Amino acid sequence: MRAPGRTAVRKFFLTVGLALAVAGCASQNAAMTTEPYDPWQPVNRVFFRFNDLGDRYLLRPMAVGYKRSLPDQLRAGVRNVFSNLLYPVTIANQFLQGKFRESGRDGARFLLNSIVGLGGFFDPATRVGLAENDEDFGQTLAVWGVGNGPFVVLPVFGPSTVRGTAGMVVDAPLSPFIGITDGELNLALGAWVIYQVDRRSRILDLDAQIFEAYDPYIFVRDAYLQNRRYRALDGNVPEDDSYLEEAELDEADEAPVE
Repeated sequence: MRAPGRTAVRKFFLTVGLALAVAGCASQNAAMTTEPYDPWQPVNRVFFRFNDLGDRYLLRPMAVGYKRSLPDQLRAGVRNVFSNLLYPVTIANQFLQGKFRESGRDGARFLLNSIVGLGGFFDPATRVGLAENDEDFGQTLAVWGVGNGPFVVLPVFGPSTVRGTAGMVVDAPLSPFIGITDGELNLALGAWVIYQVDRRSRILDLDAQIFEAYDPYIFVRDAYLQNRRYRALDGNVPEDDSYLEEAELDEADEAPVE
């Protein structure tokens, strides 16, 4: 694969820099409040409906069939493999957040599961006390003091914020689905589809709450923002913080359900 040219590199960092600048500026008025900041709601709702159609008629049926046809042990192995492939994102962001001890422990977890766990299909690291963690550059930006910015619904990818979207861009080079050669495109695309179907299958139990909500858009938006706040604070949410009393929707930010 050809190395990216200088123009592509400049565009990449310009995009990230612009996104962070917008997040910082747009968050000034909302930085001191935990209320959802959703100035782009009309456009967000259009993409929400688009994503919802794709989920109801394509992704959800695939997830239901996947869950019914594969035994729990095999699905757990698939989930473990993808978790292990994406684990460099967590390790790198722990280092950027100054969590050097955690970064070292998770580096050991990654090596153990990659070698002894046969590429991550099995999870011997958890059994020896190396628990799984989950960090991304969006959380790193939160640690660095960058505000959320406006809430945004991305086509296909679902709920996010300006800060979260910038984080996705920065994390992308560490993803196993990025930086592939043309000959590996179909393989990577197939792996990405399986990854999305597996993620969707793990939150099927939330469907009833979303479908029965008076306004599913508001439900998904608030659940996403609550979960991201919980994760950015490493679960140390102030006791008087009414915006998030518990992290019972820990998978909500993974859901393309809209």
